[in-house]
Amino acid sequence: MDCTRNVSHSPVFLLLGFSRARISPNLLFLLFLAIYLATIMGNVTLVLLISRDSRLHSPMYYLLRGLSVIDMGLSTVTLPQLLAHLVSNYPAIPAARCLAQFFFFYAFGVTDTLVISVMALDRYVAICDPLHYHSVMNRRLCARLLALSWMVSIVHTMLHVGLLLPLYWAGDAKGNVNLPHFFCDHRPLLRASCSDIHSNELAIFLEGGFLMLGPCALIVLSYVRIGATILRLPSAAGRHRAVSTCGSHLTMVGFLYGTIIWVYFQPSSQNSQEQDMVASVMYTAITPLANPFVYSLRNKDVKSALHRLLGRGKVISLPKSHFG
Repeated sequence: MDCTRNVSHSPVFLLLGFSRARISPNLLFLLFLAIYLATIMGNVTLVLLISRDSRLHSPMYYLLRGLSVIDMGLSTVTLPQLLAHLVSNYPAIPAARCLAQFFFFYAFGVTDTLVISVMALDRYVAICDPLHYHSVMNRRLCARLLALSWMVSIVHTMLHVGLLLPLYWAGDAKGNVNLPHFFCDHRPLLRASCSDIHSNELAIFLEGGFLMLGPCALIVLSYVRIGATILRLPSAAGRHRAVSTCGSHLTMVGFLYGTIIWVYFQPSSQNSQEQDMVASVMYTAITPLANPFVYSLRNKDVKSALHRLLGRGKVISLPKSHFG
C-alpha cells in the first residue's frame, strides 16, 4: 500500500462498511430507506406541529423544533449516500466530498449534543423555578442559545478538519483508500492514515472531551436539582407530572451521549470496527428516527396537536403566544 498525501484531494475513499454484512444489500437498502423516510416524515411533522399550533409555542418546543431540524440534517448527511452505495458495486467517495461529509456530520452531530444539554437547562428552570420560567427562558434567549450551539460546533469541526488535511493515507496503486465504515467518520479516517495521528487523538480526548464534559455536567447538575425539587413536591400527581416532562429528554440523552462516548472516548484497541459501526448507526440513524416518536408518544400536548391537525385539517390558533 502506498502512502498518498491528501493535499490535492486526489485519493478516493471506498466506504466498505457493509461489504461483509451477512444481510443482503437489497434488504439493507430497504431497511435504511424506511428509516430515512420515517425520520424525515416524523421530524417534518413535529416541526410543522410546533410551528402552526400556538399551544406548542413555549421554549421547550422551540428547542425541540430546532433539534428536529438538526436531526434531519444529521440523517441527510449520511443515509442518502449509504443508500446509493448499497445499490452500487463501487461505493467510492472523492476526498473532497469525504471531508465535506465529515464537516457537516460533525457540525450537525455536535450541535445535536449541545441543544440536548440546553433542553436540560430548560427543564431545570421549568421545574425548579416555574414562576420565572417564561421570563427567563424566552424566545430571544432560546434563539441565542441555539446560535451559540451552532457557533461552537462549527469552530470545533473546523479544528478537526484542519488536523485531517495534512495527513497521508494508506492507499492502493490506484489511489483508493479503504474505509471499513459507511460514511467518513473520524475514527475510520484516522485508522486509514499512515501519518502520525497523535495530535488528532489528543484533540479528540482533550478538546473534544472538554466539549462533551461541559454539556454532560450541565445535564447531570440540572437533573440533580430537578430530582431534589421533585422529591419535595407535596403530591404524588405533581411528582408524576414533573417526571413525565423529563422522561423523553432523558431517553434521548441516553441514546445520543451513550453511543458517542462509546465510539469516540475509548482507546481504539478496546473497540472493534464492527462495534463502532453499530454504535454509529445508532446515533446517525436510530436517534434522529426516535426523537420525534419519543416526544410525540410521551407528550400529551404534541399528541393533542396532532389529533387537531388530523381531525380538522388545520390547527387551531390561540390569540396569544406563550413566548416571552
